[in-house]
Amino acid sequence: MTVNSNNDPDLETNDNDDLYEHFRFVADKGQQPLRVDKYLMNRIENASRNRIQKAAKDGNIHVNDSAVKQNYKVKPGDVVQVLFEHPPYEFLLVPEDIPIDIVYEDDEVLVVNKKAGMVVHPGHGNYSGTLINALTFHFENLPNNSSNRPGLVHRIDKDTSGLLVVAKTEHAMTHLSKQFFHKTTEREYVALVWGQPEESSGTIEGHIGRHPKNRLQNTVFEGDEAERGKPAITHYKVLEPLGYVTLVSCRLETGRTHQIRVHMKHLGHTLFNDERYGGDRILKGTHFSKYKQFVENCFKVLPRQALHAHTLGFEHPTKGEILRFQAPIPEDMEACLEKWRNYTKHQKD
Repeated sequence: MTVNSNNDPDLETNDNDDLYEHFRFVADKGQQPLRVDKYLMNRIENASRNRIQKAAKDGNIHVNDSAVKQNYKVKPGDVVQVLFEHPPYEFLLVPEDIPIDIVYEDDEVLVVNKKAGMVVHPGHGNYSGTLINALTFHFENLPNNSSNRPGLVHRIDKDTSGLLVVAKTEHAMTHLSKQFFHKTTEREYVALVWGQPEESSGTIEGHIGRHPKNRLQNTVFEGDEAERGKPAITHYKVLEPLGYVTLVSCRLETGRTHQIRVHMKHLGHTLFNDERYGGDRILKGTHFSKYKQFVENCFKVLPRQALHAHTLGFEHPTKGEILRFQAPIPEDMEACLEKWRNYTKHQKD
């Protein structure tokens, strides 16, 4: 079997037919015995139970390099793979002439301001229109990262706007990746959250992992369950109280998937209009219809989670100097903030 891995572009040779790895998961130390079809349902977005069971029936689900049936019970440390005869669609990368907002560029690095709604890299269900599709059109010979994604050092969610650094050379890729690994980069986001934090600033520490019941969410695991997630630290500071919502600054010490969204919800302050985590409902405020209509209007102005990657700082890979960039709050988020400013002002009058 020849396995072309997402995580390792080199080929590994075994004895069976040619297969390509589409997904790979390593079960956590705290993993309770769980059928492999249910395990994969919790981890692969938009995957139906029927498709996963068919993959098992066809011998496409492997655990520890052996094909398993759908009722195999996943145990801690198991390496679960989904393999098919065709390569993953994200490998079939097509350059696309999509405009990019370039904040800074030299021979080594590129800093871009990503608009909300753009997926960073191709993946399940998003094979075109991504930032990487755009980058490969505008720039030749971008280095691949460990997941075979050209130029990509880190990422932000589809509906989050803001700053990303892209590596243009192998040296820059290695140097920047080490900075992110050792947590020496500066990443500050601004977010509008429901409610007002009790403290004007603070630190949220909580291991983040896949939600056991909602496969599209992550959650915080504490105490004896902490090992089910990965360590995550977010420093927050209140920037502007706006009645039933608050504008906050969040500085990342780690970079887990959905970290700010998960940590702020764990604190009791879900991001405004964050559909995936329940912020698209009225979580604070009155029951008056006029207020409900006001919030609905805010949702229409900002039809996404209120999160923006505002500041990005890192050491230049060759010059050694510290570069620091800021992207202004985008129009949709600013328009929503203005609505809340006017609302709270009239409430005081």
